[in-house]
Amino acid sequence: MKTANVADLRNNFAVIAAWIADGETVSIQKRGKPFAKLVPANEGVERPMPKIDFAGRLRKIWGDRVFSDMEVAAMRAAELEGEEG
Repeated sequence: MKTANVADLRNNFAVIAAWIADGETVSIQKRGKPFAKLVPANEGVERPMPKIDFAGRLRKIWGDRVFSDMEVAAMRAAELEGEEG
């Protein structure tokens, strides 16, 4: 087990993080006495990404609305006028 103090955590965290990434447990000392242990997280455990239903969100906002080509052109023209003005 490797040992580091609180100042090492602040000043050399990259080194300590590399030890932990290599599977090493690190004992943290505060004023020369054991304070905490940093252990590697379980490698097989990952947080699942939340599934976002983008199509469902669009349906909730717009419903079954389909814009015609003329409506899209009018919206784009209005955006351009807003940018110029």
